[in-house]
Amino acid sequence: MILVWLIVIPFLGGLLCWYSDRWGKQTPRWIALATMLFVLVISLWLWVTGDFALPAKGQSQWLLEWRVDWIPRFGIQIHLALDGLSLILVALTGFLGALAVLCSWQEVGDRIGFFHLNLLWILGGVVGVFLALDLFLFFLFWEMMLVPMYFLIALWGHSGSAGQTRIRAATRFFIYTQASGLLMLVAILGLVFIHYGNTGELSFSYGVLRQTEVPDAIAPWLMLGFFIAFAVKLPVVPLHGWLPDAHTQAPTAGSVDLAGILLKTAAYGMLRFGLPLFPEESVAFAPVAMTLGLVSIVYGAVLACGQQDIKRLIAYTSISHMGFVLIAIYSGSELAIQGAIVLMVAHAFSSAGLFILSGQLYERLHTRDMRKMGGLWGRLPVLPGFTLCFIAASLGIPATANFVGEFMIMFGTFPTAPVVVVIASSGLVLAALYSLILMQRVHFGPVYREGPLPGPHWREYFMMLVLLALVLLVGLYPQPLLDTTAVLAGNIAELFAGAAGDHLIDLSGEVR
Repeated sequence: MILVWLIVIPFLGGLLCWYSDRWGKQTPRWIALATMLFVLVISLWLWVTGDFALPAKGQSQWLLEWRVDWIPRFGIQIHLALDGLSLILVALTGFLGALAVLCSWQEVGDRIGFFHLNLLWILGGVVGVFLALDLFLFFLFWEMMLVPMYFLIALWGHSGSAGQTRIRAATRFFIYTQASGLLMLVAILGLVFIHYGNTGELSFSYGVLRQTEVPDAIAPWLMLGFFIAFAVKLPVVPLHGWLPDAHTQAPTAGSVDLAGILLKTAAYGMLRFGLPLFPEESVAFAPVAMTLGLVSIVYGAVLACGQQDIKRLIAYTSISHMGFVLIAIYSGSELAIQGAIVLMVAHAFSSAGLFILSGQLYERLHTRDMRKMGGLWGRLPVLPGFTLCFIAASLGIPATANFVGEFMIMFGTFPTAPVVVVIASSGLVLAALYSLILMQRVHFGPVYREGPLPGPHWREYFMMLVLLALVLLVGLYPQPLLDTTAVLAGNIAELFAGAAGDHLIDLSGEVR
């Protein structure tokens, strides 16, 4: 039942925030913060008390599972389950959700209750995505994230932008994700009706549909429906068109949740549903997926180098980082898959830090244009140092979490796809270039405007220090993440090995 509460609490908290708006501007903020901290505490408690030892073959991989019939006539259940991967991502949602509330404390000044309603409902939908095993329920939560995110961008978008620009960015985000979601719905229904044709029973159960025999002529198309939906949200080039505008126009809290959490729902969907439901088709599609990952790495890094808007630059770096995740997922290597999970967590921390810093710079300079910054080192206390640290983390400097994830991905992928790794490494070189561009334009060079600039508030210090500590903690001691996700990564690697046939991939990532 605790799994149900992990989902219900954000939705109830959002409604309470909306209602409490009449009690004062600070009340919704404190309620939202308490709500997400409660989700985080429950997740950490489950993590500390959970047993993540490798189970015996055939044993259930779920730490917790809860199931009840919802619409029995159509085989729809409320089926929730928690394993190592979903637990890490739920905890990440609680943590970044609390940070999103903190970084919007001064930024959002109107309709505060409604703002936190939308913010918490996004996070509630994300938690539902990470816990749902019934495919109808998964799709319901997948779509539930869209409407509140639309309002977050359209109503509280960047105050320096015209309203029409915010609405256009929000509409593009909605159209991209809604259209791709419909493709996934068609694929889910196709799988359900094929199962019905085989057995005479309707079911949306993940475990049941995994055993469904799908005709060879249809299976690739169903797999593609899932892949496109996840590729749009990841995002993968050329399906990334919504991301730069959405990040640029979103409030800081929206950018933190978008980069830190929403993009991870796509990678989670690939690992949880896309590959296990269609293992043979995924193996056959792997060269295409890895090529798209390479294109995303290089394309995102190259375009990041040419941006003048600081939030747009950070958005393109996210495309590049998620390209590494896509390559790892389709590599079939246990080591690379665990590296992808580490990189997902690391990117959440580093990108959240950079977006929060960009929001703090905007509060002081009232611009996102890096050409109108410059000379801030020495004039703005502490923030340039934090910027340098998070740029180093995003770049993948040793001892940071990003380094661990990228190293594991390349080391695990190299035995089966050395050419892919060699080309992907060029993205790291370009990462150094756009990192230097950001640092030089914002904090060095000639002073663009004179006058004193206020230093960070204690709340800003707290957010930066906690994020930086986590980046270093995961970079220096990633073992808890690796132990928690070992079962899932091993299962995916074994699935690939069985589906690959002649191209067997050992669980260690070695070709035999």
